[in-house]
Amino acid sequence: MQKILIVVDMQNDFIDGALGTGEAVAIVGKVKAKIEGFDGKVIFTRDTHFADYLTTQEGKNLPVEHCIKDSYGWQIRKELDDLRKGDAIDKPAFGSAELGEILKAENSSEEIESITLIGLCTDICVISNAMLIKAFLPEVKVKVDAACCAGVTPDSHKTALSAMKMCQIEIENEG
Repeated sequence: MQKILIVVDMQNDFIDGALGTGEAVAIVGKVKAKIEGFDGKVIFTRDTHFADYLTTQEGKNLPVEHCIKDSYGWQIRKELDDLRKGDAIDKPAFGSAELGEILKAENSSEEIESITLIGLCTDICVISNAMLIKAFLPEVKVKVDAACCAGVTPDSHKTALSAMKMCQIEIENEG
């Protein structure tokens, strides 16, 4: 049985760039320690947009250019990227169906004991991917380490954690 850690969108634009927050900056060291101490497979995701971002549905609702492919803001924070062993999953939306398919295939070849998510933002991409993973693998334990996540605001972070709990996603280190 394998354990998998999903590092969601720990990119410069979400940490201290275009959409950065103090809470996001504060979790970088915790995320690094979690990756370094994790006994299992680690998969990174990367929010990926293009020059036409502002014309997309997301761009019309969040008119702040961010994570434009190959830009500095799109890159995973260096001290975390240095720990990455495989390719990151570039995702054009909040949740990644590709990630769900990859995990489903992983579970077919070697049963997954648990999948833990950490990263940014709790209330957008973390919750979206946690829910997708739960849909793809309903019998696998899905967890979120709250201490290694940050939301757009502290309140929306807490709201997302509550919503995930209601959907049988285990929340670790809350509080």
